[in-house]
Amino acid sequence: MGAAEQNMSSARSAAAGRVGLRRIVLPLALLAVFAALSVCVAVAVGSVPVGPAELWAVFTGDGAPLHRTLVIELRAPRALSAFAVGGLLAAAGALMQVLLRNPLADPYVLGVSGGAAVGALGAMLAGLGAAVVSGSAFAGALLSTLLVFGLAHGTGSWTPTRLLLTGVVVASGWGALITFLLAVGPTDQLPGMLYWLMGDLAYARTPWMALAMLAGICLLILPMARSLNVLARGPLQAAALGVPVRVVEWSVYVVASLMTAVAVTTAGSIGFVGLVVPHMLRLVLGNDQRLILPAAALAGGALLALADTLARTLIAPEQLPVGVITALLGVPTFLFLLYRSR
Repeated sequence: MGAAEQNMSSARSAAAGRVGLRRIVLPLALLAVFAALSVCVAVAVGSVPVGPAELWAVFTGDGAPLHRTLVIELRAPRALSAFAVGGLLAAAGALMQVLLRNPLADPYVLGVSGGAAVGALGAMLAGLGAAVVSGSAFAGALLSTLLVFGLAHGTGSWTPTRLLLTGVVVASGWGALITFLLAVGPTDQLPGMLYWLMGDLAYARTPWMALAMLAGICLLILPMARSLNVLARGPLQAAALGVPVRVVEWSVYVVASLMTAVAVTTAGSIGFVGLVVPHMLRLVLGNDQRLILPAAALAGGALLALADTLARTLIAPEQLPVGVITALLGVPTFLFLLYRSR
């Protein structure tokens, strides 16, 4: 009788494991298909449309020279950059919401984007090239990260509330510097500076750094998903269950800051992706970080790829900053999600 009960228990455990695996794999597979389709749409849609047959010909090495130039040199790098930036922002937002235990946290809440903006605008005012502007933005983001962490830590340990308040104050300081740089900047440089602040993918030509960061970080944080599930219940419960709370919190903070820094360096400040996407996925898929983190990367990338397609084509031949599109889509979506979650 004991052996029979043990066999039944093992069978139930195996069945539960298969159900749990299916619950994770199926949504991720659907999101992966949706993400691939969104990138294909971003590559195909434009002032010169590229049909499925022409797109397949380009990807297989044939195709007309015009289509090859449009797809390989212009649209594909921008679409992949949009996907990588959206994935980085959404995954960073999901991590920040776990770290701060606040569903309204986003990747910019700790002032990373402000530091990046000050670095980029300073390089623009100095008349430096695009590569130096990107490097300055990344340096400013890292400086903001170190500044927030150092001030929040102080002489003792930091708490999520202390970290959040420090980030808000530092972000306000960066905002004042941004206003000063815009006030003293030459008139002919103001449009480019404002476009950068609103988020613009027009000059994103090398998506590989952002894509490599997205893939590497996802592989790094997925083994931490179980610890993040426990941490979301509170540090005391996590510590009681054997989770190294301080190590996990530091790791999440550093990883989320790096992801945000790379995203802001690539495309400027793009709002609402890191806030709306994780929040929406939690309402639909639950709060299992093994599912939420990769789902946020896929859904965020797909959303920004489609938003950038709208930015390119909505008032063509003029182009809008993609941050305008994400704000126009994000504000009503987030208000609707708040209404649904009352």
